[in-house]
Amino acid sequence: MDNREDGEDGRGGDLRKPFLHTGSWYRMGSAQSSMMGSSQAIRDSSISVLACVLIVALGPIQFGFTCGYTSPTQSAISKDLNLTTSQFSVFGSLSNVGAMVGAIASGQIAEYVGRKGSLMIAAIPNIIGWLAISFAQDYSFLYMGRLLEGFGVGIISYVVPVYIAEIAPQNLRGALGSVNQLSVTIGILLSYLLGLFVSWRILAILGILPCLILIPGLFFIPESPRWLAKMGMTEDFEASLQVLRGFETDITHEVNEIKASVSSTSRKTAINFANLKRRRYWLPLMIGIGLLVLQQLSGINGVIFYSNYIFETAGISSSNVATVGVGAIQVIATGVATWLVDKTGRRILLIISSTGMALSLVVVATAFFLKGFVSEDSRMFGILGILSVVGVVCMIISFSLGMGPIPWLIMSEILPIKIKGLAGSVATLCNWSFSWVITMTAPLLLTWSSGGTFTVYTFMCIVTVAFVAIWVPETKGKTLEEIQFSFR
Repeated sequence: MDNREDGEDGRGGDLRKPFLHTGSWYRMGSAQSSMMGSSQAIRDSSISVLACVLIVALGPIQFGFTCGYTSPTQSAISKDLNLTTSQFSVFGSLSNVGAMVGAIASGQIAEYVGRKGSLMIAAIPNIIGWLAISFAQDYSFLYMGRLLEGFGVGIISYVVPVYIAEIAPQNLRGALGSVNQLSVTIGILLSYLLGLFVSWRILAILGILPCLILIPGLFFIPESPRWLAKMGMTEDFEASLQVLRGFETDITHEVNEIKASVSSTSRKTAINFANLKRRRYWLPLMIGIGLLVLQQLSGINGVIFYSNYIFETAGISSSNVATVGVGAIQVIATGVATWLVDKTGRRILLIISSTGMALSLVVVATAFFLKGFVSEDSRMFGILGILSVVGVVCMIISFSLGMGPIPWLIMSEILPIKIKGLAGSVATLCNWSFSWVITMTAPLLLTWSSGGTFTVYTFMCIVTVAFVAIWVPETKGKTLEEIQFSFR
């Protein structure tokens, strides 16, 4: 009874104090909660967390829009600005270079200004970057804009999955965490779809919209309770958690778990690479880096960035329309993964995903190899072209079911809060570094040998299956504190 009375008092004053600018929906939820049963309180909690996730998901939508932008615009930009193939390849890859710089800064920015503050910082270079691309008259403005976009995306790619993992209840963390990758695929699809109807300059202007909506949206959501706890803001931490879980929910156990987790961590404690020698730190970091690097070595970004070229090589004349279709399939498959991840677990989806990618890539590689021995006028040449496209589509579906959303989810779950800033930056940097390598080498490799390129990617998918089977733990149904304690 005392706890309930305290909660009611808090709702009138202290509990709501940090969120005076979060809008009437919090106040409405708290005023009605005393008249509702516990099941309604759970639903209110889910709605509260879901609203936060949907707002920050605008960041990954921006991420995906940046990734997909080069596919429908390659020929138009090259023609309008007289770019060579190598110059456009540099343009496509510069977002990865900017993201590497953003990744290096992301952990420390998120630690010092919070998860919300870092997303606010990330939105600004994205907006400036899109404007630079839209008004570009030569490659210099294109390059500058792409670098700025990449910097913002590098921060977003680390902060959003971490924020979602830190606010989500354990029974929904997998599904909500997968919304990050689902939003990326939606952003990619939007860039493909809109690219069919508008010029590349207008498409760049449209790229500003997610961040323009994200900035005001951040004022309506609470900060991560775990970050607040780490920073010693106990009152704000408990208030944030209460808002996220619902005003009728008893948060005592979760509060105590989080306090115990951060009790040995002072916000002034210096963290350096020497800390990573301890098993409780190096093992989760190795797993996080391994998954994020293998995600890129599967070649998925090469396939997405240059999907038009792949379809044209396969003999598909309407390659832009085919690319939009692939984007739509990717969204649907990632949506299925979002639904499955808290039911089947992370490990099994990763193994199924990597195995499916390997088998699909074997089909693609075989089709491209055989095309070298068949006349272009023959019926078999057309059949092999269709077979290669089917293989690419199956590869993207398989990727979306596991290797797309889950590496980011696991990274955000397993890194201890004491080293999350440093370790998260390192893991994100590795991901973007290999993304840059794949993006730069994909067109060169495809020109050298399409079949050989997909054979290399097949081998990396087989390595991924072995890595997951040996090293990756199952995190389904565990709190973040339980997951991190298991590495001690």
